[in-house]
Amino acid sequence: MKGFILSLCIFMAPLWMYSQTPVEQHGNLHVGDGKIKDVHNRTFVLRGVSLGWHNWWPDFYNESVVTQMASGWGCNVIRVAVGADVENGYIDNPAWTLELTETVVDAAIENEIYVIIDWHCHDIHLEQAIDFFSSVAKKYGDKPNVLFEIFNEPDKESWNEIKKYAVDVIETIRLYSSNIVIVGTPSWSQEVDLAAIDPIPGYDNVVYSLHFYAASHNKTLRDKAGFAVKKGLPLLVTECSPAYSDGDGYLDKKEFRKWDSFMNKNKIGRVLWGIYDKPEASAMVVNGVNPFKTWQENDLTEMGLFSKEYIKCRLFSLRQISLVVVIMLAFISLVFIKKLKQ
Repeated sequence: MKGFILSLCIFMAPLWMYSQTPVEQHGNLHVGDGKIKDVHNRTFVLRGVSLGWHNWWPDFYNESVVTQMASGWGCNVIRVAVGADVENGYIDNPAWTLELTETVVDAAIENEIYVIIDWHCHDIHLEQAIDFFSSVAKKYGDKPNVLFEIFNEPDKESWNEIKKYAVDVIETIRLYSSNIVIVGTPSWSQEVDLAAIDPIPGYDNVVYSLHFYAASHNKTLRDKAGFAVKKGLPLLVTECSPAYSDGDGYLDKKEFRKWDSFMNKNKIGRVLWGIYDKPEASAMVVNGVNPFKTWQENDLTEMGLFSKEYIKCRLFSLRQISLVVVIMLAFISLVFIKKLKQ
């Protein structure tokens, strides 16, 4: 009987583990051996979605959206796309930008998922970036939930220029936090091979962003990413979609599946773009949807339905298997106990 109870406890352990929230289960993240790892030093794969630019879609920066992503979609991470130099972005309106950012970050902490605070721009604005990251790192630097993405998609900057900028911003963040910092790479965060040849020295917990849009980016970009992986460069896909690189067109799900295989093989996290309602292929919700309600299937676009299923499938398969196993064992135990009483 004791052996049976022990076996039951062993089989119930996976259910308990997968019933924990992502942050409860994985704690502070760090970088080791070219991978993102959790507090138990196990490789951890981030999977979630990105909000759209805060200045254009501010209504989606609310607690309801974050809760849906965590509970309904099964995201273990959400990304805050802080528009920097666009109209009504941080440079124009810092107080309002910080208010929206903090709303989402606080909601992510409440839901115990991870959150990427993304400086969403294409050009270097060092003084303003230091100002912004000083504020958010001071406020959230001790929270295990928070990762700092300091340059979304460098456009014309060389890798040397990006490195110099990154060192200054990383030094600012490190005054308050040892959490993971994500550094953009040249040409819209695609030339990860250049970063792999000459990574930023002297800092722990730094990863490099790779962005792809499957209808535009295929094996050529995967080969660059593969080269970076072989060189030991830690990668995180902080933005991706099956659509074209302009966010529109059609969803090339076949090519996306090739990317999915690549990311799974190399244990690379991925964040899908995006939660906003512009009428284009990458938008996950239909135009005019209520940002504060729980969305049903008819509120989601093809991209939204695809993303929700993709994330839930990846995150909950083990949980579902564990649940089935426990139910079966509970049934077997009842039968076994009944027989003992006879």
